Amino acid sequence: MSHLRRLTLAAMATAVVAFSQPSTLDSPFQVKYASNLGVGDSVVNISNTGARGGVGLASGTSASTGGAICANVYAFSPDEQMIACCSCPVTPNGLVSLSARQDLTSNTLTPAVPDSIVIKILSTEPVGGSCTDSAAAVLTATTAPGLVAWGTTLHALPTSPTTYGVTETAFTPSTLHLTELSRLSTLCSLILANGSGFGVCRSCRLGGLGGVSH
Repeated sequence: MSHLRRLTLAAMATAVVAFSQPSTLDSPFQVKYASNLGVGDSVVNISNTGARGGVGLASGTSASTGGAICANVYAFSPDEQMIACCSCPVTPNGLVSLSARQDLTSNTLTPAVPDSIVIKILSTEPVGGSCTDSAAAVLTATTAPGLVAWGTTLHALPTSPTTYGVTETAFTPSTLHLTELSRLSTLCSLILANGSGFGVCRSCRLGGLGGVSH
């Protein structure tokens, strides 16, 4: 009886652990932050696991490549204002990157440049083999699995004078509520419709980046 009880408790513990874990680590919606941008840069590295399917033998870097996803990127200041949005194609097994200072906060919609930001990425299926302006059209788009992303940020170290260390962690797979989806789409649409160009972050570049403190 005691052996059966131990097996039952072990099974329950396993079930609780399994239930508490994200269903997938390459989910379409992922979130991270970057801080101390006045001291040094933070970077975002994005890849595609191929989970969307449709992957062929031919390689490429465009959204028309089999299995490609659109990585729609949104940057928010700490007071919840969307300061930039943009999108780029990410092909299976490919690697693209963004710089927080050069790409996400260099052309902000708001006059002030924040010292820290929240970065959200939502992956969707390309439409007509293109990711052009897809960050504004996510409300009607089809979300796509396969997104994996990592980001660096700077942390103050207990030194005198103060110095900073760089850490890199994966983005957090997150739950996307319909109201948040609508907000992302609406605010990015307003940025693009403004026509001034402010608030449109630079698109991803091929290859990975590493954060450097100053």
